[in-house]
Amino acid sequence: MKKNLLMWDETLFRDPEVFEIDYVPEQFNFRETQMRELAFQIRPGLRGGRPLNTICRGLPGTGKTTSVKKLFAEIEETTKRLVPIHVNCQIDNTKFAIFSQIYRRLSGHLPPSSGTSFKQVFDAIARILAKEEQVLLVALDDANYLLYENEINKVLYTLLRSHEAYPGTRVGVIMIVSDMDVDIAREVDARVSSVFRPTEIYFPPYTMEEVKSIISERVMQGLYPGCLPPPMFDLVVEQTQKSGDLRVGVDLLKRAALNAEKRASRVIETEDICGAYKVSRYLHLAYSVKSLKAEEKALLLTLATHAGEGGEMNAGEVYKAVKDESGVGYTRFYEIVKKFDAMRLVNLEYRDGKGRTRVISLRYDPARIIEYLS
Repeated sequence: MKKNLLMWDETLFRDPEVFEIDYVPEQFNFRETQMRELAFQIRPGLRGGRPLNTICRGLPGTGKTTSVKKLFAEIEETTKRLVPIHVNCQIDNTKFAIFSQIYRRLSGHLPPSSGTSFKQVFDAIARILAKEEQVLLVALDDANYLLYENEINKVLYTLLRSHEAYPGTRVGVIMIVSDMDVDIAREVDARVSSVFRPTEIYFPPYTMEEVKSIISERVMQGLYPGCLPPPMFDLVVEQTQKSGDLRVGVDLLKRAALNAEKRASRVIETEDICGAYKVSRYLHLAYSVKSLKAEEKALLLTLATHAGEGGEMNAGEVYKAVKDESGVGYTRFYEIVKKFDAMRLVNLEYRDGKGRTRVISLRYDPARIIEYLS
């Protein structure tokens, strides 16, 4: 019996880094076609020209970000002429925030937090690019968040028309989009579309066999042999496929192994996986909540509280309830609700009655939303 117990200084993890959400695997399969297309779009930048603009579209967990990061790592190893910069638009979703990240990457530090205008930051970026004779390639990850914040035209216009204010500046843009209902090319205005003209690269969901292969590689790299029996491996694959997001499967492996360690077990069992799935299935909720502003979190908390009390949530009635508490106007209230709908936090439906009534329903259990908000 003692052999099956994990000692206090032992672990099931050969390499815990393999299960981190931002881990970029050395062996990256099933996206060769998409990476070849991306490389073709980037190629002019390697010769000192302007890279072609690209939209990488696909559901969450289909390898978009990893493909871009793999290519960016290769560019950084081979040339200093093309500077690739990855920006997470869930976190940095204003024009100033995005250009501050570009400035940080080029200069090694962020601009001063106060007393610095956008023009000063942009002038500094242009001077660095001109002095070093460099081409800029910006990947806007989760670019649909720029659309929710009405920032997309400002950001793209400034990037793609920078050569007009600073002759010789060359900038290419890769937009990574996980919201399949958003058509970025159609959403931008005429000033932007005339210079944007992107090529779209589609990332399809992984098949069952592809999920098996990827999960198997992570298990071999990250866990010690024998701690995940074949039936448990099949259960992890099944739960991953059910969620439709490979990131859920990777997080599930990590949490299941931690659950087994907590029991001092050398083997991951059904109870460990099922317990882990109860948390991992809310991965999208957890990351979405982190990206929200304070007033958006307050409104989501109000919605979750109202939903927990039962009954239908009419948008007008909800607004009356939050108006006095938050002081937010109806236009801003409705913008936030539409953003929640686009982020797949709520369903916003229209119902005919006395006029068109907007009905709000949560996509997640209200108690779980309140838990993550707190």
